[in-house]
Amino acid sequence: MTFSKEEITQLYRKRARHYDISANLYYLLGLREYAYRTFAIRELNMQRGDTVIEIGCGTGLNFRLLRKAVGSEGKIIGVDLTPEMLSVARKRIERNNWSNIELVKSDAGKYQFPDRIDGIISTFAMTLVPEYDQVIRKGATALSPGKRFVILDFKKPTGWPMWLIKFFVFITRPFGISLDLAERHPWESINHYLKMIQFKELYFGGLYVCIGEAP
Repeated sequence: MTFSKEEITQLYRKRARHYDISANLYYLLGLREYAYRTFAIRELNMQRGDTVIEIGCGTGLNFRLLRKAVGSEGKIIGVDLTPEMLSVARKRIERNNWSNIELVKSDAGKYQFPDRIDGIISTFAMTLVPEYDQVIRKGATALSPGKRFVILDFKKPTGWPMWLIKFFVFITRPFGISLDLAERHPWESINHYLKMIQFKELYFGGLYVCIGEAP
């Protein structure tokens, strides 16, 4: 059964302190999370001085890679619903003396994007947002022409036996994943509101990266 928004918030409140450690444990299962995050951020095609928004920034695992892409003269806006996750992200920012990262506590579905931004990214978060379609619609409207919206997330793999799919859901359930989420297809919204540049399956179809570009 799909977690409610309140349940997702409580789950990530409890996991915030040790989130980075638990996320890295998936390397033991062959999930090349860092490599996938690197690929997704590279596909944003960011330039130094650009402004990028991350929906569901969590503890800021992507900040170092994003900052490398936009430089110290660029700007990163991290949006997340959970105060505890943002608290860890804030400590990461302070520890690294990053001065160009703004954190926003907001429900993704209610977040108001600034105009004419240079990129939007969401990694392992958009599928958890019930209002993902309106988030993508509003984000697409805010993007400057030629700029990109990139999503890296889980999906129900095709061709897997059901027992293996259930096992995959079981090991990702600590991050709010349930089989019901298979009915949410953010890549279709990307294709509807933007020009789809690429849809690529990863991890044998259990993950995907989709890239939409503003006309």
